[in-house]
Amino acid sequence: MSALDRVITTFKTGPERVRQRFRRRPNQFIERLQEQCRINMEATQALIDYMAKPSKKNAQRVRHLEKEADEMRRILIDELNRTFVTPIDREDIHSLSRAIDDILDDTWFTINEMDILSVSPNLFLAEMAELLNRGAEEIKLAMDRLAEHPNVASNHAVRARGINNDMETLYAKALADLFQKPKDLDNVITMLKLREIYRHLFHAGARVGDAANIIDDIVVKFF
Repeated sequence: MSALDRVITTFKTGPERVRQRFRRRPNQFIERLQEQCRINMEATQALIDYMAKPSKKNAQRVRHLEKEADEMRRILIDELNRTFVTPIDREDIHSLSRAIDDILDDTWFTINEMDILSVSPNLFLAEMAELLNRGAEEIKLAMDRLAEHPNVASNHAVRARGINNDMETLYAKALADLFQKPKDLDNVITMLKLREIYRHLFHAGARVGDAANIIDDIVVKFF
């Protein structure tokens, strides 16, 4: 076989070799990212529960999950720093882990500030929480399918971006509704509080979009 033929063969079989590396044994980095996604799903469901029934217990549930996710990310970064060869770009692993972690951070900020500021849930907040949970689910499904079914993973990433778009639209509607309220002092204070809570959920939705984009980049580069 000529040198040119070897180059062509390597180019053609490269993506398949990457897939085989995934199949030989579970990859620790993919598993860590999947675990982060699982924790995110639990946290966003706890956020929905909080919107239905605000309580210190529900708030602390998210706080516990946020700490658990932080520890998982610390382990992932430590393993990444000690591993010379990774199945996908280490920059992608790092960025995806950070985006997933940011979703949970903003979920915690939402509940924490609602609890501290005594903000009662409303229909906009409940709907935004539902959207965030759906977005977290699509990211989890994308990670679960990435190794064996990358095209399916990409489809879930597309759905996640669509949910982020829905969050942007809902955020704009929620803000518009705020500014239609009476402008006495009590209502202005409530408006300021709600605007901060809406902003956290808006940012969480944006992080869903970031995670989806990174997953798409991985699929394009390696599959």
